[in-house]
Amino acid sequence: MRKKLRVAAYAVCVRDDHLLMARWVAGDGPPLWTLPGGGLEHGEDPYDAVRREVEEETGYLMDVTALLGVGAARRLTPPRLSPRRLRRGVDGHAVRVLYEGRITGGDLRDEIGGSTDRAAWHPLAEVPDLHRSDAVDIALALWRQRPATGRLAHPDPEG
Repeated sequence: MRKKLRVAAYAVCVRDDHLLMARWVAGDGPPLWTLPGGGLEHGEDPYDAVRREVEEETGYLMDVTALLGVGAARRLTPPRLSPRRLRRGVDGHAVRVLYEGRITGGDLRDEIGGSTDRAAWHPLAEVPDLHRSDAVDIALALWRQRPATGRLAHPDPEG
């Protein structure tokens, strides 16, 4: 099994009880709402990466106002048969750096030709009803609870 590490930075931007979100379309499944952000480029600082990614995916300029936490997730992808050969499975390890951000400029727009296709503000009360990434719930729990360790006391963000 192939091992793959991905380090990414994401932003929690809340304004007037609305959360800024981007709709991820790069996966095999249906579109999934997530936080604006994404993978670091080689040698890039997570702080700079989250600002770059927010601008790329939403059109907004953002100031980082707080580090909310750092978390990790593992996903195992089983081997699969492609038309030409057997593809190895992947043991994916994602490290997420989660920041709070404040929009300082720019205009809301959708990303063209990237991993997301839409950017929108969603009322916080409606976020649980969206088809969304698990990272959204974790990030919102960190934003609400603000644990000194940057880690939730319970694995369940509602906990």
